[in-house]
Amino acid sequence: MNLLAELGSCLAYGVVGTLLMAVGYVIVDVLTPGKLHELIWTGRNKNATLIVAANTLGTAMVVFSAIMASESGLVNGLLSTAGYGMIGLVLMAAAFLMLDALTPGKLGSIVAEAELHPAAWVNAAAHVSVALVVAAAIS
Repeated sequence: MNLLAELGSCLAYGVVGTLLMAVGYVIVDVLTPGKLHELIWTGRNKNATLIVAANTLGTAMVVFSAIMASESGLVNGLLSTAGYGMIGLVLMAAAFLMLDALTPGKLGSIVAEAELHPAAWVNAAAHVSVALVVAAAIS
């Protein structure tokens, strides 16, 4: 493969990965009360920041594994990467909802609290843990 084709492939995979991380951000925004960008950038909310950071890192782990195991051919590789990435995002959202159902209070509301809450760490660990499981299943 020549350099120009490799650079194009890199760009295409980067776009898919970036789009998946943006979808992950939107999912966390939907699952938490208030506007996530205001919580993080205006309110400097540590809980919301931790959850978004864990979601972004988890998505990147899944995308990395999907790229490394991608099908031959650029189109098939991009489709499999996008598919595995979406599976990871769905499972991370499901873990969020499951934790919310199993714990007292509303996890989404805890994420919006100003003071750093231990539940945010549990939620962040769940995001990364689910991503690691998906990443391992891909390879």
